[in-house]
Amino acid sequence: MSLHFSPEINRREMLRRCTAGFGSLGLAGIIEREQTKAASSYGPHFAPKAKRVIFLFMNGGPSHIDTFDPKPALKKFENTQPTGKIYKKPNSSGFMPSPFEFKRHGQSGIAVSESLPYISQIIDECCIIRSMHTDVPNHEPALLQMHTGNVQPIRPSIGSWIQYGLGSLNENLPGYVVLRPTNKIVVGPALWSNSFLPAQHQAASITTADMKIEKLVANVRNANLSNHDQRKQIDLISRLNKLHLAKRDNDLELNAQIQAMETAYRMQFEAMDTFDVEQESASTREKYGSTPFANSCLLARRLVENGVRYVGVYYVNNNNQPWDTHTKHNEGHSKLCQDSDRATAALISDLKERGLLEDTLIIWGGEFGRTPYAQQNKKKDVGRDHHNTAFSMLLAGGGVKGGLAYGTTDEFGMHAQDNRMHVHDLHATILHLMGINHEELTFRWSGRDFRLTDVHGKIAHSIIA
Repeated sequence: MSLHFSPEINRREMLRRCTAGFGSLGLAGIIEREQTKAASSYGPHFAPKAKRVIFLFMNGGPSHIDTFDPKPALKKFENTQPTGKIYKKPNSSGFMPSPFEFKRHGQSGIAVSESLPYISQIIDECCIIRSMHTDVPNHEPALLQMHTGNVQPIRPSIGSWIQYGLGSLNENLPGYVVLRPTNKIVVGPALWSNSFLPAQHQAASITTADMKIEKLVANVRNANLSNHDQRKQIDLISRLNKLHLAKRDNDLELNAQIQAMETAYRMQFEAMDTFDVEQESASTREKYGSTPFANSCLLARRLVENGVRYVGVYYVNNNNQPWDTHTKHNEGHSKLCQDSDRATAALISDLKERGLLEDTLIIWGGEFGRTPYAQQNKKKDVGRDHHNTAFSMLLAGGGVKGGLAYGTTDEFGMHAQDNRMHVHDLHATILHLMGINHEELTFRWSGRDFRLTDVHGKIAHSIIA
């Protein structure tokens, strides 16, 4: 093979052209490897319970009252106006009981809403945190806090922190991947940003609207060159880069780019197979379902199975926040659960069958919950508003006790009461499960040492197996 050089094409342009076929997936999360190795400890502080995380994020905030936190008192006091400190004066007929029946399931006897029949069947694998709370009832800051620990942009996401602290399990794939069916998502890339952490820890964001492999990982493979010719091309570019590097005192960024070229080349072979859900059996695909969220859950399992450290799966649609049920709550909640419930339970069961659940942490939840009282007077369009002082989250696998309901809320589900868990506490606990001391995972930037939990965070040791 021969390469033709033009005097009008400089070295930078040559690099751009030769790497364009690898796409963003190849280079995202790889550049600055040498800088990162200097800044990161790469390794747990102690023996981890979990090696990887899948966060199933329900954008908009699912209702705890209608999922995992039964409140019979709401029926008794139906239409009674709430008192005390609340988010805002409700335009409401008062307390609104859940229309969904709660039943106890499994050996644990945890009460779960009938809107979640599949999760009910595997509830003994799950820990339900009923005492979550966060600082603000607005989507944007609550989303940022759940992902970055801070209500203001822009700070490193939890996935970036974990990747920074532990490094990669497979250098042929991104260590941190985000799956979303649409680009329309509130706050967007700030939720999975590396911020001031080295660029290697930025998530590779994948749009899952079309699950065809050539759409998921477009331009990873070069259709015009054989593997042999690509190898020769990479070797040539690497030699040129090293000559350039020798004149630049071994510049760290340039050195990292050289490594990135090699990694991007390797990725084209493993990434294509890993992202190809068509390789799954018909029975497995049927178990998950065929919706965008179901496909993302199945892909998430394939990713962690092949060494991806952290996967964020976003439940979004063209309305951005499908769980933001301000109107027609009961109808909307039921439809959303039909999809999320089946795929979530399938993922947990599938991981268990493959021996991966024990060291894979599954998290299901949103940025906050929804009010125990009705938002609107009209019965026809009744909804639930944002609610940050109490909500529920589900955890499974990864060293978490199964069949456990942790924490309580008051009789109406208005406020977290016993074993209160703030977002900072959740983050501290997740890092602990990964073998990381949240107080010691720091990065010095702008004159101070930053960490995910800032100056906060208490580990919920009671939920750890």
